[in-house]
Amino acid sequence: MEIYLVGGAVRDRRLGRTVTERDWVVVGATPEAMRERGFKPVGKDFPVFLHPETGEEYALARTERKTAAGYHGFEFHANPEVTLEEDLARRDLTINAMAEDPEGRLIDPFGGAADLEARILRHVSPAFAEDPVRILRLARFSARYAPLGFRVADDTLALCRRMVEAGEADALVPERVWQELARALMEDSPATFVTVLRDCGALARVLPEVDRLFGVPQPERHHPEVDTGQHLLLALQRSAALAAPLEARFAVLVHDLGKGLTPPAEWPRHIGHAQRGLKPVRAVCERLRTPRACRDLALAVTRDHLNCHRALSLKPATVVDLLHRLDAFRKPKRLDGFLVACQADAQGRRGLEERAYPEAEYLRQAFEAACAVDARPFVEQGLKGEQIREAIREEQVRRVRDVKKNLAANERRLR
Repeated sequence: MEIYLVGGAVRDRRLGRTVTERDWVVVGATPEAMRERGFKPVGKDFPVFLHPETGEEYALARTERKTAAGYHGFEFHANPEVTLEEDLARRDLTINAMAEDPEGRLIDPFGGAADLEARILRHVSPAFAEDPVRILRLARFSARYAPLGFRVADDTLALCRRMVEAGEADALVPERVWQELARALMEDSPATFVTVLRDCGALARVLPEVDRLFGVPQPERHHPEVDTGQHLLLALQRSAALAAPLEARFAVLVHDLGKGLTPPAEWPRHIGHAQRGLKPVRAVCERLRTPRACRDLALAVTRDHLNCHRALSLKPATVVDLLHRLDAFRKPKRLDGFLVACQADAQGRRGLEERAYPEAEYLRQAFEAACAVDARPFVEQGLKGEQIREAIREEQVRRVRDVKKNLAANERRLR
């Protein structure tokens, strides 16, 4: 039995990145031998075991053979005769196909270390084309490592294009698309994920509603970048710079889908795009089976991001209605996600990335003031039911009005 450290731990250690988990390959062993040593089997498709003390994953060396289209169309073969090199050969990228022996010596049959040095994401072999999930993984790794200067090898991108043309991307299951998308959105360069998918044609297959935004113009006065797709990429990057949570980054990804449905005769204006975008956002969420929190915030940002941008000019009553529509009083964290997504949208414009966004602070203060309204005085006055709700709303409006007056007074003093 020979045990090797493989995959991400080997790669990230050579990049100077923190290693958060370690995976191991076991050569020359059987499932029975692993169980005899106390390892707990967990793999369904192929033999994977958990170490009895560390809980780390140990997989028996294996090969695989394509038997049908899609992600699940594989037959795996694991036995003591499978070599380490055979196991590494089935991996997706050369930088993920390196191993270390117990003494820390590098085993690199496919040139992963050289590609790390050259900052290249390259497929290991033509077998890459057998699994459409690898297109998503390639785009996700690009999103992670783009800030370090990595790019996709030309021949790898060309291979992905051929896979898309052959219909492999059409076989991707929604759960796997969402899993890779969610992870990519939380990387340092989520826009790169979208760009790589678009460059190989896969974006039109997995997220056609997003792909449709590229080439759609907007008024240059508000959007110096003009192209709606380019605005989306800039806004995604701002969401990462603002350390936005997943729900907010997903909301940024889909908040302008209505612009993709604007009749070309109306370009570059997009009157009513917020309301028009709700249907495609629901369709994306239903198709990818997104978590409810992601769906709800995406719909809220799509519907009301323009109201957030003009919050300082809204009437106090309209601000209170906005807060209620967001369900902020029951779910305060939703307001946080809404505001950071709207800020990313406002700053996701060429040359305007660092401009101030006072609307967010105003809405936070307005929310805090409205939240402080207590129902007890109205109950003590003898009001009931709808009367209490109306009295609370009137008081909330009054307090938001005070917040707005104070902000205006502070601004005048600063001048």
